[in-house]
Amino acid sequence: MLNLILTIMLEWEKVFAQRRTAHRAIRQALSSLCVLGRRTIARSYLVRAESADWSSEYKLHSRSPWQAQDLFGPILQQALALCPGRLFPLGTDDTRLPKTGKQIHTAHWGRDPLSPPFHLNLQYGLRYLHTAVLVPLHAKARVSARALPVWFEEVAPVPKPGKTASQEQKTAYRQAAKVNNLSSRAVQMMRQLRQRVDENGGKDKLLAFALDGSFCNKTVFRAKLERTILIARTRKDAKLCFAAGAGRRVYGEAKFTPEEVMKEASRAWQKVELFHGGKRREVEYKEVSQVLWQGGAGSKPVRLLVVKPTPYRKTKQGRWLYRRAAFLLTTDLESAASELLQIYFDRWQVEVAHKEMKQNGGVGQAQVRVARAVARQPVLSVASYSALHLAALKVYGAQRPDDFEGLPKYQREKARLSYQELIRKLRSEVVESGAGLAIELKITEKSMLAAATV
Repeated sequence: MLNLILTIMLEWEKVFAQRRTAHRAIRQALSSLCVLGRRTIARSYLVRAESADWSSEYKLHSRSPWQAQDLFGPILQQALALCPGRLFPLGTDDTRLPKTGKQIHTAHWGRDPLSPPFHLNLQYGLRYLHTAVLVPLHAKARVSARALPVWFEEVAPVPKPGKTASQEQKTAYRQAAKVNNLSSRAVQMMRQLRQRVDENGGKDKLLAFALDGSFCNKTVFRAKLERTILIARTRKDAKLCFAAGAGRRVYGEAKFTPEEVMKEASRAWQKVELFHGGKRREVEYKEVSQVLWQGGAGSKPVRLLVVKPTPYRKTKQGRWLYRRAAFLLTTDLESAASELLQIYFDRWQVEVAHKEMKQNGGVGQAQVRVARAVARQPVLSVASYSALHLAALKVYGAQRPDDFEGLPKYQREKARLSYQELIRKLRSEVVESGAGLAIELKITEKSMLAAATV
């Protein structure tokens, strides 16, 4: 697995101006995966048992000229082969990296995503836009899809002027906020990914973005996107209608909501089998096509999918519980509903990737405060996470191989390899390889333990 990771990362030589800079980035990426404890830049340097000046490790992010999103180029190219079919599934969401340093200019107070629904909490940190390829592993084995990040970009809000600001400054702020908000940057990201997929031989692929409810708005749905479809969760009280029958009127007078469609007895539920929660399950849904959303997509026809709440219970003898219904709007009017619903169910793997990258991968733990380094250092960590999972899929396949340690007691069936297992495997391969690598990487068990105490 280590040699395949190096093969993927050696493609980064095209990203950096010099080969030695690219090799420094690769060493730092691999070292950060092997670190015990908090994954800071200093620890990733000390784990290599080096004693020279480490200022170049920080200058890699603050001064060296390179484009952060180009690190995902080789990952995107190989991920295309892992997604057969006409649709190329992608999951998009924003995430926050908590920070404490007050000298980070782009750090700001925002809503804590883990705050309870009855009380809004605030969190100080950075906001990033994240997009990942949803590799459909369930097509070959009984495992969930895997999210391979191919985009991770900082999206900082525009600083709001103070009370003493002039009218011109307030006007400039309102105009900048319209251009630099999260939805506008998401549209730019979709266009750039469309171009990159075309450059890597995916012109026949149709990009299918599964989006959270925050992206279900006018900015995203009215954008002109080539060979791209959107699947987004919408509000249950969104005002929808059909096209007017005749005359110059565009929108019909009769309005309805997704919740009313769910309760409409005359419209029958349809059944489809989808993979989620570790096995294939029967899901019921309703479908309404050629719908107009005046406040969002405008005159562009969309398609409404209402997913019935799925019953579940926590114990075998426990009472049945029901989840909330899902109301989805999509710009795809032709594909089968089963394909679109499966992509949206797989979008949960983006949230799984957020947890793994932050808790186990240490994304956001590096102590940097220069604006350029703040924006680029987490991207290197996310690209390392994606390269590790891509290499594991190519070496071990979708399911957990037999040569790994035994399954835990709570896990009855074979599942996919966890991120922690892959990190432990990588550490052992790095220690055993010694100097027999394409890049010099001196990491030993002693150096890993020594760096953990810093």
